[in-house]
Amino acid sequence: MTKTHDDTRAKNLEKASVLSEALPYMRRFTGRTVVVKFGGHAMGDLKLFDLFARDMVLLRQVGIRPIVVHGGGPQIGAMLEKLQIKSEFIDGLRVTDQATIDVVEMVLSGSINKQIVASITAAGGTAIGISGKDGGLIRAERLKRTKRDPDSNIEKVIDLGLVGEPCAIAPKVIDAFAGSDVIPVIAPIGVGPDGETLNINADTAAGAIAAALGAARMYMLTDIEGVLDKDKKLISELTVSEARSAIESGVITGGMIPKIENCIDAIQSGVEGAAIIDGRVAHTVLVELFTEGGAGTLITRG
Repeated sequence: MTKTHDDTRAKNLEKASVLSEALPYMRRFTGRTVVVKFGGHAMGDLKLFDLFARDMVLLRQVGIRPIVVHGGGPQIGAMLEKLQIKSEFIDGLRVTDQATIDVVEMVLSGSINKQIVASITAAGGTAIGISGKDGGLIRAERLKRTKRDPDSNIEKVIDLGLVGEPCAIAPKVIDAFAGSDVIPVIAPIGVGPDGETLNINADTAAGAIAAALGAARMYMLTDIEGVLDKDKKLISELTVSEARSAIESGVITGGMIPKIENCIDAIQSGVEGAAIIDGRVAHTVLVELFTEGGAGTLITRG
């Protein structure tokens, strides 16, 4: 047998071993819902984009119900710049006027949403793209933020415009796909109290949807490995109480804090586990879901 044949045989044995290891996890999650927030670097890399679509098809093929909630900040920013619409951010949130929300909805519910649907279809799956407005899936309230003036110590209310946060989810909209092979792909656009369109952070939308559906897992694809300790080593698992302690002690800082808080909120609302995983790595959802070591930081009730 030539070296090439030996190499091929070794690779095939490795693949068989991986499938064997994955079997108990496939059984555990068959029939369960997994919500995946798709965003960050993976959305801008065509290869990772297509691999992500294939992974969603695989999940559905083995009996798991994936639901994709996607972001699109960079694409929105590029379109606003192209249309010469100025954009302002406060604490990481885009201040959204009527001109901006029109672009946000066009990009999220249009080009990005349909690109994900097309990729899943090309990978052999069946996907339907919707937004939080469809069927009243995401009812939202205007997001209120306050900021304390360092000089006067007076707390001011910040007007973010047409930015919302979910206040009610209609599970029946997604349950309508339960008996089929359809993978819902959801743009984080909500309906406000007066029927207005509201821009919702994709992480927050994913958490609210996962909670309403009692999802087995919520995965948030990011551009970092996961939660790192003080020595910059990955923390593979945290309980809710440990995650809170890590925030208080300064181990978790900056933009990771709202992501972890979102995971905690989802778990306290009924999600079994939520994970921060690296979207820059191919098949990261499969590794986290189907292997003992996982691929990021999994947060559980404990």
